[in-house]
Amino acid sequence: MHFEPNTATPVRDAAAKAAFSPQSFLFVPGSRPERFERALESGADAVIIDLEDAVEPAAKDAARENIANWVSRRHPVLVRINGRATPWFEADAKLGALDGVAGIVLPKAEHGTDVSATVALARRRVPVFPLIESALGMWNAMDVARAPFVKRLMFGTLDFIAEMGMPDDGEPLNHYRSQLALISRVAGIDAPVDGVTPDIQDLARIEADALNGKRLGFGAKLCIHPKQIDAVHRCYRPSEAELAWAARVAQAAREAQAGAITVDGKMVDRPVILRAQQLLALAAAVAQQGA
Repeated sequence: MHFEPNTATPVRDAAAKAAFSPQSFLFVPGSRPERFERALESGADAVIIDLEDAVEPAAKDAARENIANWVSRRHPVLVRINGRATPWFEADAKLGALDGVAGIVLPKAEHGTDVSATVALARRRVPVFPLIESALGMWNAMDVARAPFVKRLMFGTLDFIAEMGMPDDGEPLNHYRSQLALISRVAGIDAPVDGVTPDIQDLARIEADALNGKRLGFGAKLCIHPKQIDAVHRCYRPSEAELAWAARVAQAAREAQAGAITVDGKMVDRPVILRAQQLLALAAAVAQQGA
């Protein structure tokens, strides 16, 4: 798992982004070090060791030590630290100095300065994944997205609906999902990561939630149990049918001399060719990641 820091330069041709962007992020409590290795073997694209919600206040210092003693280049992970307003923020953010910390998940991100404060404490250019989970965070999401070293935004859906007084995390959130996807695109960072599906037994629900996020421009989903990973991958990985279509489009584009191109009886123009290239590049990146 490798992350490059964001330089805040918009990418105009998405097909040029050949590096693999994780599509599944699995949480594991920082207070359960016996689960760290198992999380890495779960099939998730990225693992987040959690120091925030999954760890009670009395156990936070010990959980931080668990990470410091275990993390290494051999098994890089993300770490969700405690928010800037908490007494644990500074000590947590300093974990970003460790080589094995591939990125910091920053909860309650509401200003670009929250990101810069985190990076300053890490004392290296560590990628940051801000969690947008408050009304103020949503309002200032562009400021957060444009902060240096932001890799991609994450949507903290459960905290957001609690603050907004919304009934659930389904369709009422889609307006805000679309907003985060648009902001991410304009800011030139990777597509955002959708929030968790709390019911770990309802695999049909997580697949539906993942598909909903994909349709709205999200590129990944947070998971709270290994059971959820395959369903997320089925939605975000290109299907065989999509890849077969993309291959036909790419072949037609290569063979075209001039004039309009048609594939499967439909006109193919530059946006369609670009979409086909994106799918093929993503499939190649996924295959390389799994090699």
